[in-house]
Amino acid sequence: MVNVEKFIERAVREIRDAAGEEKVVMALSGGVDSSVCAALATRAIGDRLVPIYVDTGLMRKGETERIRSLFADANLRVVDAADEFFEALAGITDPEEKRKAIGEKFVRIFEREAKRTGATMLLQGTIYPDRIESEGGIKSHHNVGGMPLDIEFKGVIEPLADLYKDEVREVAGGLGLPAEIQHRMPFPGPGLAVRVLGEVTKEKIAIVREANAIVEECLVEQYRPWQCFAALIGLGTGVKGDVRLHGWIVAVRAVGSRDGMTADPLLLPYEVLSRMATRITAEIPGVARVVYDVTPKPPATIEYE
Repeated sequence: MVNVEKFIERAVREIRDAAGEEKVVMALSGGVDSSVCAALATRAIGDRLVPIYVDTGLMRKGETERIRSLFADANLRVVDAADEFFEALAGITDPEEKRKAIGEKFVRIFEREAKRTGATMLLQGTIYPDRIESEGGIKSHHNVGGMPLDIEFKGVIEPLADLYKDEVREVAGGLGLPAEIQHRMPFPGPGLAVRVLGEVTKEKIAIVREANAIVEECLVEQYRPWQCFAALIGLGTGVKGDVRLHGWIVAVRAVGSRDGMTADPLLLPYEVLSRMATRITAEIPGVARVVYDVTPKPPATIEYE
């Protein structure tokens, strides 16, 4: 396990040395990784840090409003880029191509915002499992393997690149971050795009966003999963109101893990599964059926893409 006090001291020094006198732009998503990065960088370079939240249109229900409220005092810049991301994803069905398109768009937006603010360096919350999965060819992360090679920044600073998720949470505690951030469930950088198999559209994202919200409402408080979510995995037949429906199949996934490198499905009571399925099919008109994924990692990854 990480020595929190020594890590914080070293990370602050390394950020300060890497940044020099430059301004640094960073993606602040509200998750524990980016929040820890922001806290470390604030200690290191103060108001030369420019935190930016990009609303990709691929976020969880109510996420943008929550981030605005949570970081109201952090001089946070909010960029509405939903149309840009949907345009970049149009026609793409391959999971790796999706991740690379999202990585490319993120970098271009941060380059644009950096020019507006005078920042020349990029700070991001890459952690060790991101590097392992990207370098090992399992899947590209938008902030590692999904990043374009031709970036305009003088340098990229990644203070958490050698830490696992549980170690990042320890550092969050050492920095005094709120428990809501320290223990927040992971959310993929590409957002709901990797919870829609096939082409990403606004309609599909709207459906999976509602399904995710229901899953989290049913599971997070009582079962404390490492991660839980819904994914749109295809089309199937069903019946609603005595009428045959050709609608969406939603897969629910809930896992326990320590560091995200391995994971086991939660053995949820049948009545909980039934309640989720009933809510999802009743509250989201286009959903025909709900399935529960019991595959561990490995052989599966936690997310579907």
